Amino acid sequence: MLAITDLSKKYGSHTVLTISGLTIPDGTFWVEGGNGSGKTTLLKIIAGICPFEGAVSINGIDLVKSPVVYRRQISYAEAEPQFPGILTGTELIRFFQKTRNADPSQVNQLISQFNIRDFLDRPVGGYSSGMMKKLSILLAFIGPQKLILLDEPLITLDVNFTPILLSIIHEAQTNGISFLITSHQAFEQNILSFDGRLVVRDQTVQLT
Repeated sequence: MLAITDLSKKYGSHTVLTISGLTIPDGTFWVEGGNGSGKTTLLKIIAGICPFEGAVSINGIDLVKSPVVYRRQISYAEAEPQFPGILTGTELIRFFQKTRNADPSQVNQLISQFNIRDFLDRPVGGYSSGMMKKLSILLAFIGPQKLILLDEPLITLDVNFTPILLSIIHEAQTNGISFLITSHQAFEQNILSFDGRLVVRDQTVQLT
């Protein structure tokens, strides 16, 4: 369960989000809102990589009071990922595997599912946007986290890979992992089910 209390986020004098109280149960939720509504800011706050005022906790673990323990529960894949161009995909994967104490067999399975083994040893500075996207989402699945945040996961992906990704998400759902997913594109409901929606509008968020 994710709990947000008395949250306020501003960029300069502009208020982006104000949430007096919001409880998001375990499950998978579609984060909806127009461009500039604050969807990405919301995910970055929950991921613990964007400063804010207020309190955010997952399963009773407070982000401010226990930041390391909190962040171990959550993974985040950005809409437009960027990594140091000199690093290879393999180096990034092994780094995530080590820091999250992930099972090597899980990592190898993900590499096979994402079908990226052919370019893993290249520096990511030479990756196409689709290759970078695949790598970013794969990294988000590494480890025993409780919640995965996916910001526009379908953009720049090969359409042939979309059903594979949805199946990977579905498999994670059956293993008890929760998701918050933003997308302007519709999902195939017969593959991926949602427990509700988070509507980001008028500088706040409502669970429907």
